[in-house]
Amino acid sequence: MAEKNQGKWGRCHTYLIAPIAAIALITMPAVSSSGAEGNVSGVQALTATTLCDERPENPKQKAQEPGIGDPVRDGKFEFTVTKVIPGVEEVGDEFDKKAQGQFVLVCMDVENIGDEAQLFDGSAQKLFDAEDREFSADTTAAVYLDESQSFLNEINPGNKVKGIVVFDVPKNVKPVKIELHDSFFSGGVAVNLNPS
Repeated sequence: MAEKNQGKWGRCHTYLIAPIAAIALITMPAVSSSGAEGNVSGVQALTATTLCDERPENPKQKAQEPGIGDPVRDGKFEFTVTKVIPGVEEVGDEFDKKAQGQFVLVCMDVENIGDEAQLFDGSAQKLFDAEDREFSADTTAAVYLDESQSFLNEINPGNKVKGIVVFDVPKNVKPVKIELHDSFFSGGVAVNLNPS
């Protein structure tokens, strides 16, 4: 009798378990799928954030630093560096000034884009080498160089001058950048002097 009851219970147990197992199998993929989607979304979101924060710069999208021939602006002036002449030993005609090292002449157009006169002062400009050392302009040498137009030259609105800023740097120095200012107190704008 016990065996018969056990057989009935076994069959009954099978009948009860089978539907429960079927329900579990049907609902499990949905739960799994839902959980997986949540996890994937989380991972995608995290990865996207991480990539956005840490992605390397794309050279095509990176703004290139202005160079020779590119007009740049600082304050009331628009500057265009047109040429760089290194290795000059002396400047002047009748009275010469010799360089301590070498003169580097930076030729540029300077236009007043403001609405009032502005003083162009060569001594406000800064030259840099590959080691990021800063060199000041040699205003005395600029005075010897008649066409420099960079020694306290007042430029009216809309006018443009062709100036030469003179720097006296060691003979082994190669200038890589100039920082141009409309005054000593302006933020300045950098121009790359290395040909691309």
